[in-house]
Amino acid sequence: MVTRKSGSTPSNENPEVPEGAASDTDAGEAAHQNIWLAGLGAFAKAQAEGTKAFEALVNDGISMQRKTQAMAQERMSEATQRIEELASRAGSVATDRWDKLEGIFEQRVARALERLGLPTAADLQRLSERLDALERANETDKTTAAKAPGRSRQKD
Repeated sequence: MVTRKSGSTPSNENPEVPEGAASDTDAGEAAHQNIWLAGLGAFAKAQAEGTKAFEALVNDGISMQRKTQAMAQERMSEATQRIEELASRAGSVATDRWDKLEGIFEQRVARALERLGLPTAADLQRLSERLDALERANETDKTTAAKAPGRSRQKD
């Protein structure tokens, strides 16, 4: 801030200073003073309203963060669903192909065993059933022979 010295004479009374120059200096000083005061006023207003503005910005930020998080969650859910669908399809395809491969393998092994003359699982099952039937028949014969009067058991 510019101040005048007490006891100094106004510039328009000085005979060495041209007549229009004094009013230009006063106007310049007034303009500088007004700019300075405007700056102080802006600072005071910013200081008083700064907290409110800061809180408003924080609230706006919170709102924006919630919106972006919700949007990101939605996108993540969509992506997860797509990946699950793709994984399910891939799993189905892999299972189908594995089943086909397993069937081909079983057929080839069965043909190889047949060429070697080895019995199949069905052959072994029939043989086991025949053996069970023979054992039951043998037990029935033994029981009948033991109950018949006058028959003696012969040793084999």
